[in-house]
Amino acid sequence: MAQDVRKLTGSIVALVTPFLENGEIDFKALDRMVDFHLENETDGILVLGTTGESATMTDAEDVAVAQHVVNRVDGKIPIIGGAGSNSTEESLHKAKSLQMIGCDALLLITPYYNKSNEEGIYRHFTTVLDQTEIPSILYNIPGRTGCSISEANVVRLAEHPNTMGIKEASGSIAYATSVARHLSDDFRMYSGNDDMIVPMLSLGGSGVISVWANVQPKQCHDLVASYLGGDYKTALRIQLEGLDLVHALFSEVNPIPVKAALAMMGMAEETYRMPLCPMAANTRADLERVLKEAGVIG
Repeated sequence: MAQDVRKLTGSIVALVTPFLENGEIDFKALDRMVDFHLENETDGILVLGTTGESATMTDAEDVAVAQHVVNRVDGKIPIIGGAGSNSTEESLHKAKSLQMIGCDALLLITPYYNKSNEEGIYRHFTTVLDQTEIPSILYNIPGRTGCSISEANVVRLAEHPNTMGIKEASGSIAYATSVARHLSDDFRMYSGNDDMIVPMLSLGGSGVISVWANVQPKQCHDLVASYLGGDYKTALRIQLEGLDLVHALFSEVNPIPVKAALAMMGMAEETYRMPLCPMAANTRADLERVLKEAGVIG
């Protein structure tokens, strides 16, 4: 592997899972996307996240996709496997499976729908942390899950030897600032919002877990590398220049627009798992226009 996953910095793409028209996994498209990221200096790959539509995939499909990406990458960059579930036992099962097939780290989400109380959320995470050997990134995205990881729980969980960081996607700078007080070489923060990468880096963040990177991987890599290298002006320029595209990629619920974008780029079919479905005509037209303006498509 290029670097110790616990010290991971840069742009980690939240990879789309491509499907064929018949609903099966499109492994040829998956190869194209992985190669695209390796060629464009993406620093890590997250499989089976929200963007990967893992909520509608079977356990067998999860393992097949993760194994395929692990094999294709062949140790060149770290692979993080999404082991999220609202069932703690299911999350543990996923985590053990992803560890066994060679993922370098895990992404663990708060228990959506159930929500739980403070102690339940803590136990949800520690159940997986205690019974796995690879490090985990906590995932805070209350807009999706209906619950947040409190600062007190962040402090408790950061002390666990298998916790390597947090993906912060609340969209709240106030919350991120509170979390930033507890960062260290052993507990890192990654932006979960593509429109807030520079602000999160300014708080001591180590990078981004990005939807945008599916479409412009080199720009996302360069943004983080520039900032961490001290070239703040370049990082800010890339952030601001990419803002219209980022907004277009979130004009409908993720990953609907990013899959449409990848289809326009010829990377994969625009096929979703229900209840997700193709974009509305107006948002699709705006996305196509912005992609053309950005030079992503002709």
